[in-house]
Amino acid sequence: MGQATIISLIIFAATYVLMLAFQKARPYIVLASAAIFVLIGTTGWISGFSYSFVDAVSQIDWNVLMMIAGTMGLVYLFIESKMPQLISDVLISKVPDVRAAVIVLSLFAGIISAFVDNVATVIMIAPVAISFCKKLNISPVPAIICIAISSNLQGAATLVGDTTSILLGKAANLDFFDFFWDEGRLGMFFVVQLGAIAATLVIAWLFRKQNQKIDMHERTEVKDKVPTVLLLLAIATLIAASFIPYKSNAAEGQFYKPEITNGLICMFYFIVGLVYKVIKTKKFDIVKNALKEIDYYTIVLLAGLFIVIGGITEAGVIDWLGQTISKAGGSGGSVFLVYTIIVWASVLLSAFVDNIPYTATMLPVVAVIANTLSTSVGSVNPKLLYYGLLVGATLGGNLTPIGASANIAGIGILRKGGYEVKSGEFMKYGIPITLAAVVTGYLLVWAIWS
Repeated sequence: MGQATIISLIIFAATYVLMLAFQKARPYIVLASAAIFVLIGTTGWISGFSYSFVDAVSQIDWNVLMMIAGTMGLVYLFIESKMPQLISDVLISKVPDVRAAVIVLSLFAGIISAFVDNVATVIMIAPVAISFCKKLNISPVPAIICIAISSNLQGAATLVGDTTSILLGKAANLDFFDFFWDEGRLGMFFVVQLGAIAATLVIAWLFRKQNQKIDMHERTEVKDKVPTVLLLLAIATLIAASFIPYKSNAAEGQFYKPEITNGLICMFYFIVGLVYKVIKTKKFDIVKNALKEIDYYTIVLLAGLFIVIGGITEAGVIDWLGQTISKAGGSGGSVFLVYTIIVWASVLLSAFVDNIPYTATMLPVVAVIANTLSTSVGSVNPKLLYYGLLVGATLGGNLTPIGASANIAGIGILRKGGYEVKSGEFMKYGIPITLAAVVTGYLLVWAIWS
């Protein structure tokens, strides 16, 4: 291991330790780390390591950042229209008791989060659960925990369901329908659905004694359906655009799309929605409110992380990590053992480190692992390891309250309502539900892609 690799690995490890210790300051920590890599790479302090400011900026995936910003803005308009609340009200009016209500809302949260950001999904649905729990004079904490966990589970179901899926789609060159049917095999959508079924059975068992009757027939009034139409159009356009290849995958003479196509689509519909609302209300407050709802925290964190990952890649850290994990398979190169390590290490790590930076870091490592294993044991489909990473990182984030942004959002909503959530109470639900979903996904991905 060279000097550049050792020093970069130390900086990278320190970055993650600090992010874990000071979670609210993570974007600033990552930006400081990115600045250090650029400074070292520009001054020539480490022999053989060059990483200029231009190199750093080129590592930022603007398509991903624009897609996140545009989707979040569009989802704000969707929530503001009160359509999600109306759908939830209709569902609740059809169920007999609390257990059925929690199951229905959890499943509904999963369906929504397959196409909408997980945090936004929790914000949409949590108020409905709190409402009927207050009427029955019971704690809404268990219901909100299950809703948050379900939204996380389904985030990996489609290309637009979660930031981790967006990152994977870019790394593995997946279009929208590859999440349903990929290379003649079942895609992640069906893996996630079977995991969700296993998780739902666990939820039903955990709430087996919650048989209080529900009598809710109020219906939220929706006066504006345009945001819903725009959100559906955005999803449809993303699906259509997924069939057009990027330049790197286009045949000679074939039409290809710009690298920032998906980001432009999401931003376009968001801007159309803003213009529509301003014209309709003749007020500019909606613009300010919508811009406030964009998660700049995650965007800045990812931008800095892209630069840091570019730096450690240039220094050889990614190659070293990939080769080290590959050696865990022994001299014979056990693909199953390496796959198992990736899945369950991801489960454990993403329980304490947000799955977005973890996934962004591990995707290039997984590519190296797949290449190394292919050299030692023959052809290994990298999608086996990519999907294993997604199962572990996305589904595994539900073990603890800090493992996923949706969990943090759900706990925040409860805190505002005067309910404190202890880690032990969260894990009472999080651990069995997560294990049911992860074990199902772990076995299915191996069965399909090995």
